[in-house]
Amino acid sequence: MYRIVTYILKMILRVLHKVNIKNGHVIPQKGPFIIACTHTGWVDVLQLGTSLLPLEIHYMAKKELFNRKLTSILLKKLNAFPVDRDNPGPSTLKIPNRLLADGKIVGIFPSGTRTDELSSLKQGAIAIAQRNGVPVIPVIYKGPNNVKELLFKREATLIFQEPIVITTKDKKARENFTNVLEERLTKVQY
Repeated sequence: MYRIVTYILKMILRVLHKVNIKNGHVIPQKGPFIIACTHTGWVDVLQLGTSLLPLEIHYMAKKELFNRKLTSILLKKLNAFPVDRDNPGPSTLKIPNRLLADGKIVGIFPSGTRTDELSSLKQGAIAIAQRNGVPVIPVIYKGPNNVKELLFKREATLIFQEPIVITTKDKKARENFTNVLEERLTKVQY
């Protein structure tokens, strides 16, 4: 279901506005890897998914989105899985660990919420990459964030950056690599 819906969305989004992909050459041809993207609205999720086709992203999503049965079923069919942002524990890592072990791509919004402001990143993306020995691809999204902007803003940009390769598993390194990721997501590089 993911591919069908994503290809349809891609056609619709391309009719509505132009999408610029910067540094697309840094995207690996296949997984496993983590995509860590800025999160300013719900449109960035759509743009990110359509830009990586035919690759499929498995998104971490806040557990509250899965409270309604139909929404939960749909989100799961679209490769989303729930995460408890307030109480992340060892079980939070099980799904992304399994996906990465299977060679999949995991999409994480490291701010933990939609925001236009610079906010401290949570360490989840780096911790998961560190545990699984996979690179993190930082992505900055600039463009429409809601229906009104989607209809009237004529351009969106996804800026892919060089992979961050975590070389050690200690906790201090996790903090340092999280700072590197935060710096890359807040510094626009064209």
